[in-house]
Amino acid sequence: MSEFTEEEQRIVAYLRESVSAGERYFRAKNIADAIGLTAKQVGVRLPRLAEKSEDVEIEKWGRARSTTWRVTRS
Repeated sequence: MSEFTEEEQRIVAYLRESVSAGERYFRAKNIADAIGLTAKQVGVRLPRLAEKSEDVEIEKWGRARSTTWRVTRS
């Protein structure tokens, strides 16, 4: 995980813990609140993490007022 920034490491670690029992759906704001970042900081990184992360699969799932992300274990 050394190719990840410190913020990306925090996001992936949180997602990995959160989906240990199966898939979950997230919004950037909820992730940000849990790990002490802003929703913008998380939202900008999620598409990149979807490509780079081998621990979890991150998929853009839906868009209402904000994007929902579907996260599962890889």
